[in-house]
Amino acid sequence: MNKIVATISKIHNIENLNIVEFESDGMKLKMMSLDLKENTKVGQSVFLTVKPTHIAVAKNLSGDLSYSNQIESKVFKMDEGELLSVIYAKASEIELQSIITTDSAKRMNIKIGDTLTLLIKASDVSILEVIDD
Repeated sequence: MNKIVATISKIHNIENLNIVEFESDGMKLKMMSLDLKENTKVGQSVFLTVKPTHIAVAKNLSGDLSYSNQIESKVFKMDEGELLSVIYAKASEIELQSIITTDSAKRMNIKIGDTLTLLIKASDVSILEVIDD
């Protein structure tokens, strides 16, 4: 599980739908939530989480995508299995893991040192824990 320390920078809500914006080490992230706790507020530090299987990767990305979170990163490690591969990438000082099929990793010719765009839907990001209230 990926764990990111972030600070809540904005909260937009209509009825019980919330779009929460975060900043983490110069990166901006967004989360969509239907059940945001009432005491959640701008300025709080939180641990965010996203499953490695929910992070898509793009190489040489161009064009517009609906993914709210498009994170430029560098591959620093890979574990290539028979069916699945784990891509370890670093964005600023934040390390993230993505699990993709080994066929995709080979087709994309992903190697250590490559620049990738990590793609995360806002609905796949969640607050794991509030660090300060």
